[in-house]
Amino acid sequence: MLTSHNLIEDIRNIIAQSRDRAIRAVDHERTLMYWHIGKRIFEEEQNGEDRAEYGTQLIKSISKSLQSEYGSGFSYRQLNLYRQFYRTFPIVHALHAQLSWTQYKFLLRVDTEEQREFYIAETIKNNWTSRQLERQVYSNLYERLLISNNKEDVLAVARNEKQPSDAKEIIKDPMYLEFLGLKREASYYEKDLEQAIITHLQEFLLELGNGFSFVARQKRIHIDGDEFFIDLVFYNRLLQCFVIIEIKTDKLTHQDIGQLQMYVNYYDRIEKTPTENPTIGILLCAHKNDTVVKFTLPENQKQIFASKYELYLPTEKQLMDEVNKEIESFEDDKKL
Repeated sequence: MLTSHNLIEDIRNIIAQSRDRAIRAVDHERTLMYWHIGKRIFEEEQNGEDRAEYGTQLIKSISKSLQSEYGSGFSYRQLNLYRQFYRTFPIVHALHAQLSWTQYKFLLRVDTEEQREFYIAETIKNNWTSRQLERQVYSNLYERLLISNNKEDVLAVARNEKQPSDAKEIIKDPMYLEFLGLKREASYYEKDLEQAIITHLQEFLLELGNGFSFVARQKRIHIDGDEFFIDLVFYNRLLQCFVIIEIKTDKLTHQDIGQLQMYVNYYDRIEKTPTENPTIGILLCAHKNDTVVKFTLPENQKQIFASKYELYLPTEKQLMDEVNKEIESFEDDKKL
């Protein structure tokens, strides 16, 4: 009697899941061990009269005693890291088994408690790998979301304490597409960028954010005998709506916005079910003109967004310039 294919696949899945749980359990125990070592070093350090000097000598002495027996994981540098780990995360019960030691080690570089809390919540919610977490931190995800939202809303959505009710709570501007591997000095056609996005769809979904799934590419629609092709169609399960993305590699015009508005209207009237929310449209453009967008669309509309794309990750100065520009724009709007 032949063994069924489904049975073999089921057993393989059981083995893979068990191995994954075992690896996570071991890694969590290692994380707890490093935390307790850091705590013990810090407590001993506080008994010294000259704390800075005593702490340095103490860690050097511990490293000398342990490194020959247990290896490089107990070097002076690593022991200092364990001490920093305890100081940054002083409550052991707050450590999450879903996070690996590699992820915690990377989070020690994050500046503020609010940022760390945000990235921990997003890592758990989205099951990010260490590399994905690192990429999101380096792409300044937290700061980009803060540009159009307040801190409380950003953290509440990350913790799953509230569902996003407005597209701006999850749509990023700018979007960073460095994973496409395209050279920043070159010019591209829309079809080139579109093809690169499809080739790197998993990374693009990660950049889009929570709740997105791919629906169609070059979606053909018929309007009164004319054919039109929508670049990319997604669905967002959190917002419960279709999301249409049109790509523009040259200067954004009011005609581009009008075309996207037509596609959004079509989906609202033909594709959307009564239980779904209004369709969102995103113009993913190389050069964004906020004034053109502002005066082409009705005031207080919440369906059409323009998001600039960048082919490389930002420097800290570039990000702060972008934040300051948004603040100045907001202040100007209040004066009108």
